[in-house]
Amino acid sequence: MPTSNVEYLAAGLFALALLHTFSTKQFERLANRFPRHAGLFHLLGEVEVVFGFWAIVLVLVMAFVSGGEQALAYAESRNYAEPLFVFVVMVVAGSRPVLDTVLRTINAAAKLLPVPAQLATAWLGLAAVPLFGSLITEPAAMTIAALMLAPLVFRKDMPERVKYLALGVLFVNVSIGGTLTAYAAPPVLMVAATWQWDSAFMFAQFGWKAAIAVMLNASVAAFALRKHLVQDAVPEAADGSPSLQVPWPVAAVHLLLLAAVIVFAHHPVAFLGIFLLFLGFAQAYERYQNPLLIKEALLVAFFLAGLVVLGGLQRWWLQPIVSALEPLELFFGALGLTAVTDNAALTYLGAQISSIPADSKYMLVAGAVAGGGLTVIANAPNPAGLALLKCGFADESVGAGGLFLGALGPTIVASATLLLL
Repeated sequence: MPTSNVEYLAAGLFALALLHTFSTKQFERLANRFPRHAGLFHLLGEVEVVFGFWAIVLVLVMAFVSGGEQALAYAESRNYAEPLFVFVVMVVAGSRPVLDTVLRTINAAAKLLPVPAQLATAWLGLAAVPLFGSLITEPAAMTIAALMLAPLVFRKDMPERVKYLALGVLFVNVSIGGTLTAYAAPPVLMVAATWQWDSAFMFAQFGWKAAIAVMLNASVAAFALRKHLVQDAVPEAADGSPSLQVPWPVAAVHLLLLAAVIVFAHHPVAFLGIFLLFLGFAQAYERYQNPLLIKEALLVAFFLAGLVVLGGLQRWWLQPIVSALEPLELFFGALGLTAVTDNAALTYLGAQISSIPADSKYMLVAGAVAGGGLTVIANAPNPAGLALLKCGFADESVGAGGLFLGALGPTIVASATLLLL
């Protein structure tokens, strides 16, 4: 099938969106230098806005080139279940009753470890919560881990290089930590049904290796953090502000609604209905709530929806690359391509290749999940973590270079375990 002009234009806009993503920190600095136009520069410096903005540009260009009806038809043909799910699960998982329950569990477990409580809490947040993502899905794990680690690790007085290492470890660990089951990690979900990979297969082929890498990465990060953690930073409740203790029935309802959202993660009509029920319940017991993460979740959903629109027209150059590589080349090719495109989109393209060998299937998914922490667009939960943690960094912005360097070591560890074990 010949490549159309629209596909060439979409590739160009996708490249511009990538450049914009990697330069957002520069826009934040421009906002400080030119306060008269700070609002515009702050808008352009929001990572979560980038892909949504360029997706709108793409649809407008398509309308000009191919007509408004075709442009609208393309936009409506895309599957927005993942952005909607991430929006819903961020709000529900980030609610105070859910977070308080997790924090109490983490704090109780931290007391059992033979290290200071704050160090144990940081390690559990970087290791246990990402692995728990195999049960509650990666976006939910990212939200919970980011909220519990924010006051402990991602503080203004923490050295930037240490924060970038911790952020890289968190992103990589969430990406590989969801591979213990067949439904929690977006890149695995894209191929599980087509290739008939169930949770038993995932644990045997990926899960135990990923668990080793997660614990190694978390241990290295905890070692780097050990001198910079302070005792009073151990989180005791969701952001520590409300004084009312959450009654167990209220917490139980929140956990039940979160479980229901996860069960129906691929059925937007169902999980959006559950979300409306959640909003009503949260309003009824507002005294036990912190402000819901509506704004942050909407921005993340806007980012992911933009990635869905822009990514839908990149198959013409991505799929030939994926199909032409030998297994080991495919691993490193997927590792590199994941840094510039969503890893779920990459594995989805691989699933469309007929008669792909079993070892190539493994290498494609292994490379995609191992590289899921290198950039903010590499894995769907990353924008959620960025939205919740960027305030702790200089200029309240995360640099693409700093994130890449922070994630490089953890990515090497993940790659080694998935390739060599």
